[in-house]
Formats: sequence, C-alpha cells, structure tokens
Amino acid sequence: MSDTYLNLVNSGLTKKIAKQFGLPRPARLRRTDPKSIDAPLVTGPVVVLGTGADADTLATTLLDWELDVRRTMRGGRVGALVLMLTELTAPEDAAEVVDQAGPLMKALGPSGRVVVLTRAATEQDSPARAAALAGVEGLWRSVAKEVRYGATANAVVLRDGVGVDAPAALGAVRFLLSARSAFVSGQGLQVSSDAGTLPADWTKPLAGKVAVVTGAARGIGAQIARVLHREGAQVVGVDVPAAGESLASVMNEVGGTAIQADITDETTPARLIERVRERYGRLDVLVHNAGITRDKLLANMTPDRWRSVVAVNLRAQAQMNEALLATPDLSPDGLRIISLASTSGIAGNRGQSNYAFTKAGVIGMTRSLAPLLAEHSGTANAVAPGFIETEMTARIPALQRQVARRLNSLQQGGKPVDVAEAVSFLASPQSAGINGQTLRVCGQHLMGA
Repeated sequence: MSDTYLNLVNSGLTKKIAKQFGLPRPARLRRTDPKSIDAPLVTGPVVVLGTGADADTLATTLLDWELDVRRTMRGGRVGALVLMLTELTAPEDAAEVVDQAGPLMKALGPSGRVVVLTRAATEQDSPARAAALAGVEGLWRSVAKEVRYGATANAVVLRDGVGVDAPAALGAVRFLLSARSAFVSGQGLQVSSDAGTLPADWTKPLAGKVAVVTGAARGIGAQIARVLHREGAQVVGVDVPAAGESLASVMNEVGGTAIQADITDETTPARLIERVRERYGRLDVLVHNAGITRDKLLANMTPDRWRSVVAVNLRAQAQMNEALLATPDLSPDGLRIISLASTSGIAGNRGQSNYAFTKAGVIGMTRSLAPLLAEHSGTANAVAPGFIETEMTARIPALQRQVARRLNSLQQGGKPVDVAEAVSFLASPQSAGINGQTLRVCGQHLMGA
C-alpha cells in the first residue's frame, strides 16, 4: 500500500510546507533494484575510522569490493561511516573514533550507513572493558535515532576469538552497508564463529541451494520466495489449499514447486520431506513464514482464537523442526532455519496476547534450536518485522495506520521486500557464523529494545 504522506512531503509545494511547519519528513529509502544487479553497494565514499590491525584488515577488504575507501575525509558527501571499536579496553579508548565521527555525521548522504564493529563482552573482561563494550551499544542505538534522510546505524558484534575477516562478519558488514538493509536500523548482529564461506558471486550466494517457504502465496512469504530465487535458490512454496491459485502463480513466477498443505496437520512434515527429497534430493533453507492473527483483548479471548494462533504460529514450526532434526542427511551442508517473529513478541502489543505469545515463543525456540542445528553445521535465526505495508496492515483504520508508520526512527512502514532481504541474508552460506539471533526489521521501532 502506498504511503501518501511520505510521497507528499518529498515532492513539490507540500515538501516546502512540511519543512516550514517542522512536520515529520520520512525519506524515500534506497532499496535493491532487482533489474540492476550492477548498482553500487554504497553511494559514496566509505570512511573507516580507527587504528590497528582490525581496521586495516576491514579497509583492505572493502577496497577488494571496489569501494571508495578513505581513512579520513574533508569535504563532500559520505556514503558510509565504519567505526572500528573492536580493540577497546576502557571507556576512554572510544574517544578518538567518536571525535573523528562527529563532524562526518553531518556529511552522511541520503540513505547513508553507519556500521559499528565491536566485540561481545565476556565474563573474563575487566570492569573497564565491560563498561566500554556496553557503552558501544548505547552509542550505535543512539546514532540510529540521530541520522536523517533515510540513513541507518547498526553494529556487527564479534564474539571473543572471531576475526573481522570471518565470513559472517564480512557478510554482515556487506549486508548492513547495502540497500538490502534499508529498514534495519539500531540493531546489532552477533557473529559467534568463523563458520561459513564467502560466495564466489555476491549476486547469487544461494546458487544450487533448495529453500522451502511456508505461507508463500502472498505478502511477505511471496516476496521471500522472489528474493531467494533472485539470489539463486530453487524455491518450494507451501500454503493452504485455499490459497492454491495464488501459490501457483508465485511459484510459476520463480520457477519453483508449489505444495498445498495444512502445516498444522501432523502428517505434513513427513509429506513435505518426502516431496523435497524426491524432487531435489536436498534441503538447505527452511523459512517459517506462515502465521495468522486472531486479535482480541485477553478479557475477550476465546479458546479457539488462542489455540488456532498457537497451532499455526508455533506448534507447526516445532513439529517441522523436529522432523528435520531427525533427517540431517537431507541437508548435507547444514540446514538454515529462519523463522518469522515480530516486534509484538519482543515488547507485546495491546489486543495481541495470543500472537505475542507465539512470536516470543518463536524467538525462544530459535535460541534453543541453534545449538542443535550447529551439531550438523546448521543455524537457526529469527527475523522480527515491525510495521510492514501488507494487505493485513492496509485494513487498519487510516489514522491508526498513519501513527503506526511514524513510530520508528525512519518514520515510515517497511515493505515485504525488507523482510525478504534479511531472510535471504541469514539463509546465505556467508552467514553460517550467525546463530540463535533475532534480527529486527523495523526501522528501529520505538517499542521494545
């Protein structure tokens, strides 16, 4: 659904009026153009701030990506700022990088990027180092609320012993610099291991992979199927028989396989595994996208509303995961499971106690599933969308919808493709070192952490 207000404040006389009266002016975000794979990764110079081996290593890699890399800059627009804060030992150590970053923030261009690299604290850290690393999180979350014109700020958080040149670290940096992360801001992606491989072709990292997407007939699920296909995957779309026509249309579009099934049926996992094995011989990616809402205040919640939401949103995922854990031979290179959570599951939402229960449950299940999949070189991660422009949100009353759109740092709703880009990133081989994480795609929604 089109955001009329966003269009008005970005064109003609209404743009001048909005500026004059100090009205919110959400920017048009730079997103991936599927028709132009040669589009630049970053629009402008990338300034890497910081000294030491980590900063040198990353700067060299960015040069290898044919970016315009600077270590300092005076004058002109900046495409991205990379703040190297991986070697802090005390709070005062951050001052030099922050001093350099301050003036450059004013030069950050539209849809610019700020990416902070830091480390996760450990129990062995001194109080001073622990304070410094905790402070970095406050820094990037605050910067994400300060940047303007569609710019974002995020962090790559490295566990102890993980190098900045680890595949998942470089993959995360590339994702956060790119247009693919347009609606991701104020987030930290933790890299826990050196696992993974960098793709030979960054435009087709999923070449040769097979991906199953539930709820693929429309909306976010259909867009996930399209992006996975764009990235090189063979896609199997699953949806209920009632959505069969839409599902067939989407699968025809991406050259995939359509499977009509009720995911709450206990026989579905075995049937799905059999079909995938028969057709492709392997399964590399499973995207749990299917979900429903049956909103009511808890005081008015009926048993069927609660049970139906739990059955689709949570129990169906659990039984599918259990079946796949029992058949590791189907995923010889390790299975990537990406589950759709929600910001409602992080902060709660009025009238959605059943939905929030299931989406918080997805996050908990993801954390528990991660080490089990890691035993077979797999990963489990979740993506938590905020307000996304879909058929469902289009039915929200107009005034309520406008308010919901503005309740994030980017002051607008996201698009289904924003969720799909995050899913595809977590499904890719270079993301193997990211496990058990929940990535919010919410424009730094003002509710929740």
